[in-house]
Amino acid sequence: MTVPPFDALTLLTLGACFIAGIPAGLLYFAGLWWNARLFAERGRTGLTILLMLGRLAMLGGVLTLAARQGAMPLLSMALGVFIARFAVMRRVRAAAS
Repeated sequence: MTVPPFDALTLLTLGACFIAGIPAGLLYFAGLWWNARLFAERGRTGLTILLMLGRLAMLGGVLTLAARQGAMPLLSMALGVFIARFAVMRRVRAAAS
């Protein structure tokens, strides 16, 4: 079984999914940090739940759009989200120190 070579449109799609995954991941994980702070403050339960649902809907939506293009675009976007996670975690760790 041979693997067909990637054409320019496929590479463009993979690159676009990767690039779109980075801001999606930044928004998701920065929102997670903000969400954790709201949970710790107490008293803002409604806002906290709305933020949590919004984060999940946003990330689920963009990953679903990538998945509709195929497995490789989904993996490419997931890699962008994964890289964004490291960026947010580094910033949060530096702020906590």
